[in-house]
Amino acid sequence: MFTGIVTDIGTILAAEQRGDLHLTIGCDYDVDDVAMGASIACSGVCLTVVDKGRDAQGQNWFAVDASAETVNCTAPGMWEPNHRLNLERALKLGDELGGHIVTGHVDGVATVLEVREEGESHRLLLAAPAAIAPYIAPKGSVTIDGVSLTVNDVLDQGEAAHFAINIIPHTWEVTTLNRLAPGTSVNVEIDVLARYLSRLRDRIALR
Repeated sequence: MFTGIVTDIGTILAAEQRGDLHLTIGCDYDVDDVAMGASIACSGVCLTVVDKGRDAQGQNWFAVDASAETVNCTAPGMWEPNHRLNLERALKLGDELGGHIVTGHVDGVATVLEVREEGESHRLLLAAPAAIAPYIAPKGSVTIDGVSLTVNDVLDQGEAAHFAINIIPHTWEVTTLNRLAPGTSVNVEIDVLARYLSRLRDRIALR
């Protein structure tokens, strides 16, 4: 489990197809403190550490394997060398829950429609596909590329939807969201409560 509070920005150093996609990710984490088998959210995707180390220049890195399913279900182009990733280590019992409960399972890919300055913040308008549109609600929580954010407005577009979020200066500076531009694809995880409420609704409807 995660909270959607980014604690580092990693860079993909290498991507090698070995059946699964083997990724080596440079980071500022002390890898001596990262356990083999640990979970790290990489731009909203929960991945398992399968190797780790430090190169001759002192660069810390860890390696993960991304399955074909993971690659197919996430934003195109995000697993290429030099791509920057929002990183978050798994929540520990007793840690502060600064964002909201995040599982690291991407529910869909949204497209950025607009980025504009609004005061000192930035306002993003995104298009959500029909599969996740019903789960996005004003003042609800959503995770964009691993960052916990609050939905401001939602406008239905047939079965799809457009939704707006505001990004405060601190979040803009310490995450990869400042690279976003119209046409960029992003990973979206809906609020886990919305997922379970939908399942409950469907079960009740069958009775």
